[in-house]
Amino acid sequence: MVKPIRQEAKKVLFRESDDEAVATEREGFDDKSEQRLRDLLDALEAVRRGDLTKKLKSRGEDIFGELADSYNSMVDLLTGFSSEVTRVAKEVGSEGKLGGQAVVSGVAGTWKDLTDNVNAMASNLTSQVRNIAQVTTAVAKGDLSQKMTVEAKGEILELKNTLNAMVDSLNTFGAEVTRIAKEVGTEGKLGGQAKVERVAGLWKDLTDNVNAMAGNLTSQVRNIAQVTTAVANGDLTQKITVEAKGEILELKNTINKMVDNLTLFGAEVTRVAKEVGTEGKLGGQAVVPGVAGTWKDLTDRVNAMAANLTA
Repeated sequence: MVKPIRQEAKKVLFRESDDEAVATEREGFDDKSEQRLRDLLDALEAVRRGDLTKKLKSRGEDIFGELADSYNSMVDLLTGFSSEVTRVAKEVGSEGKLGGQAVVSGVAGTWKDLTDNVNAMASNLTSQVRNIAQVTTAVAKGDLSQKMTVEAKGEILELKNTLNAMVDSLNTFGAEVTRIAKEVGTEGKLGGQAKVERVAGLWKDLTDNVNAMAGNLTSQVRNIAQVTTAVANGDLTQKITVEAKGEILELKNTINKMVDNLTLFGAEVTRVAKEVGTEGKLGGQAVVPGVAGTWKDLTDRVNAMAANLTA
C-alpha cells in the first residue's frame, strides 16, 4: 500500500515540470510526507465519526502546512457550530429558556444555512410558546379577551386552534351564565336557560348545573307566587307542592302553615258568625289554635263581639 499512496500523492501535490526545484521536491516525497498525509486522513476520519477533538500540527509553509491550517480552521468552525447548536437546544428544549440564538462567527455556505435554520426554529418556538403562555395566563386570571395569533403549522397549529376554541367556549359559557344570573337574580325573568353549544366534560356539567338551578328557582318561585296570589284573592285551597330544600323548604312550610291557619281562622269566624247571626245560638267562641299577631287580634275581636251580643 505504501507505493501506490506515494505515487497518487505525488500526482496530486506536484505539477509536471522540468523545474529542478520541483523535481527535487518530488524526490523528497518520503515516508515523512506519507505520514503527514496519513495524519490528515485519520483526522478527517475522526470528523466523519463526529470526533472534533483531533487537530493537526502545522509545520512549515508547504502544502502540508496549508492543509493542516485549513483542517484546523474547519474543526474550529464545526466545534463552534456544534457548541452553539447544543447550547440553544439545551436552553430551549431542556431548561425552558426561550429567546436563545446560536452565534457562530465566520461560517458561510451550508454551515451558515444550518445556523440560520436552527435560529429560525428556536425563534418560532419562542414566539409560539410565549403566545400560548400569554393566552393561558390570561384565562387563568379570568381574561377571555386573548387569543393565539402567532403563525403555526402541524401540531402547534392544532394546539392553537384547540386553545382558541376553548377561549370561545368559555366566552360563550360566561356570557350565558351572566345572562341567566341577571335575568333570574336581577330582572326577575324566570324560565331562562343557558345555551352553550359544543361544550363537553366539566363545561357541560357546569352549564347543566346552572340550568338546573335556574329551573328549580323558576318552579319554586312560580309555585310560591301561585299560592300567595290565591290567598290574596281569598282562595285558601292552594298550597306549595314543589320540591324544595334548605331555606326554600322553610319558606314552603311557612306559607303552607299560613294557609292552614287562615283556613282555620276563616272556618271558625264563619261558624261563630253563622251561629250568632243566623241560627241565634249565643255564647259561641272562635277557636283558632296557634295563631298570633293580627290573626290572634282578629280572633279575639270576633270572640269579644260574640260575647257582647250574648250578654
